Amino acid sequence: MSQPTWTLFTDGASRGNPGKAGAGAVLLDNEGCEQAARSLFLGQCTNNAAEYRALILGLQAALELGCSQLAIRLDSELIVRQIQGRYKVKHETLKPLFDEVKTLLAQIGSWSIAHIPREQNKRADQLANQGIDEETQ
Repeated sequence: MSQPTWTLFTDGASRGNPGKAGAGAVLLDNEGCEQAARSLFLGQCTNNAAEYRALILGLQAALELGCSQLAIRLDSELIVRQIQGRYKVKHETLKPLFDEVKTLLAQIGSWSIAHIPREQNKRADQLANQGIDEETQ
């Protein structure tokens, strides 16, 4: 029997663009229970780079927990469309991050990715901002 689908919410934040940035990711099991919550200070980067780093952070957590079916939810329409192949990755700093995401996704049995409104991504946003705040403590 295959593992039920888990849901990954990720968000990147940059105070200034570029500016001090953080990444946040939360992984929920098929019953909606939080199985992993990660936040990370990223230093100086753009918001789009922070979005990619947050997705990488979340995918690493999913793989560590043995997740083989994943529904990925982001409030960055650009990143979602780039991962879907609908938009090209033109910015040079984003290309290696995109490649890393694709490498991680290849290790997950089945996955989907979709854009969601910011209001539905509050926990990941909270974790991304916590990542920025951790640096200043």
